[in-house]
Amino acid sequence: MIKQLCAAALLSLGLAGAHAQDINFGIISTEASQNLKQDWQPLIDDMNRKTGLKVTAFFASDYAGIIEGMRFNKVQMAWFGNKSAMEAVDRANGEIFAQMVNADGTLGYYSHLIVNKDSPLNNVDDVLKNAKNLSFGNGDPNSTSGYLVPGFYVFAKNKVDAKTIFKVTRSGNHEANALAVANKQIDVATDNSEELGKIQEHFPDKFKEIKVIWTSPLIPLDPLVMRKDLPPETKEKIRTFFYNYAKTDPHEKEVVMKINKLSGFKESSDKQLIPIRQIDLFGQRTKVEADAAMSDGDKQAKLAEIDKKLAAIAPN
Repeated sequence: MIKQLCAAALLSLGLAGAHAQDINFGIISTEASQNLKQDWQPLIDDMNRKTGLKVTAFFASDYAGIIEGMRFNKVQMAWFGNKSAMEAVDRANGEIFAQMVNADGTLGYYSHLIVNKDSPLNNVDDVLKNAKNLSFGNGDPNSTSGYLVPGFYVFAKNKVDAKTIFKVTRSGNHEANALAVANKQIDVATDNSEELGKIQEHFPDKFKEIKVIWTSPLIPLDPLVMRKDLPPETKEKIRTFFYNYAKTDPHEKEVVMKINKLSGFKESSDKQLIPIRQIDLFGQRTKVEADAAMSDGDKQAKLAEIDKKLAAIAPN
């Protein structure tokens, strides 16, 4: 009888251990939380079933909420853009383990500037020349396509500051910016090719009201990040799940198509961030060069510091 009780207790402990690792899966706020939950929940349900982990979606009102959630171990795994992933790697004990793959097999997407179809603005020069009379919808400060990439290519390279050149500047997620442009509530905004595809699907009438006036170079597709201190067996379960997801199963293929028109996920690492780090540092360098209030000595010291960081991250 005692042996039976001990065996039962051990079995109970074993079962508890199988489900002991709770995982909060952070999902960045590219659009309304209810839309994101609808898209991601089927994958999370499959993950729970296949790994034995208890995975729960975690939402925040902005990207920083997910980064801070990972920093304080309230989030153990997350979908990030490259800019927010950089913050999670640098400040929140995160490491990239996977990258999204588009349905056509490509590994990138594009940042855009968008205006209403009736707008007289047709390119970046038009925007910059008329900025003092325009309202601008910038992206979340931790967004790659909504903030970092246009911040560098559109503003830093033209030696202007998006925070000061416009009549009005406000920040919003991709969906909010697109709808504001379609409704003529703001004159120009940042967005990206993935989100415009979702706008076309979910709000076809609004999509017809949007005009793209600038497209960035290709941006590496979004990474998935986990905390470095997760148990090795948990990490392996997570990696195995994502690397094999949607390879053959029709249901899984339908799930990833709904998320972001994906074919699945591939192995990746922090090296994915190299071009993003370069853009970020080049942007910092441009601002320092244009800072008339900084002394020559301070400017040269700051530029040397940035150049050292650039040299350190250059790919071999």
